Amino acid sequence: VSEHFDQVLLHRAKSALEGGGPVQIELPVSNSHRAIGAMLSGEIARRFGAQGLPDDAIWVKMHGSAGQSFGAWLARGVSLELEGDANDYVGKGLSGGKIVVYPPEQSTFVAEDNILVGNVCLYGAISGKAFFRGRAAERFCVRNSGATAVVEGLGDHGLEYMTGGTVVVLGVTGRNFAAGMSGGVGYVLDTDGQFASRCNMEMIELATLAELGDAEASESVQALITEHFEMTGSEVARRLLDDWQAAEQQLVRVMPLEYKRVLQERAEQAALEAAAALQKEVA
Repeated sequence: VSEHFDQVLLHRAKSALEGGGPVQIELPVSNSHRAIGAMLSGEIARRFGAQGLPDDAIWVKMHGSAGQSFGAWLARGVSLELEGDANDYVGKGLSGGKIVVYPPEQSTFVAEDNILVGNVCLYGAISGKAFFRGRAAERFCVRNSGATAVVEGLGDHGLEYMTGGTVVVLGVTGRNFAAGMSGGVGYVLDTDGQFASRCNMEMIELATLAELGDAEASESVQALITEHFEMTGSEVARRLLDDWQAAEQQLVRVMPLEYKRVLQERAEQAALEAAAALQKEVA
């Protein structure tokens, strides 16, 4: 690709940008291609504002090793699927788009034991979804405020200063997990029983799905892991889904204390309002 990667995307996605229905694009990538999707997302924002396009309106399938900031600021309506791996800052500022990364079909290594995406992925993400069949390096989902992500392990300082969103980690984390985390929810597969020792416990509490006994939480995590399996073919996801009862014993919810308090207050307020409305109807 001689011109900037996104110039090619803009050209090929023209019909979707002009209201002509969804498009699918397939291209090779290399690590010289940086901030893939950013220019396309800028054009979508210019034309359609913050709401973007309908989900999956522009689906881009790629093969290779993507450069830094793959899917940065990705707008709603753009889905980037990468068979390969990616450098640092994947999904930085993710803004409604979808990112899927998994190893090449012919690779012989165990996906969940190897780093697939670099440092500081999903930094400052706002909304959207990301599925990574493999491990992320350090500082995953720092300052995430609303995106949903599934990853198969990560390095130090995961979910630092997170304020919103949902992150499912199907593997071992590094140290200082959830430092300064004030919002959102994490779910971590604690296979070695040592996860708590890798957490910064100052602002959070931990409980397995089995301990919580919360059917709604369990179903939402199961649905995300199912989507991860469908998007990436993850073996870890398949094993967990095959024996969900056992998975509930190992999946630990990471809940910020302040966020939990706010959610409880909102639930109590909603219950009071519902009761008042019912009383009014009866009267």
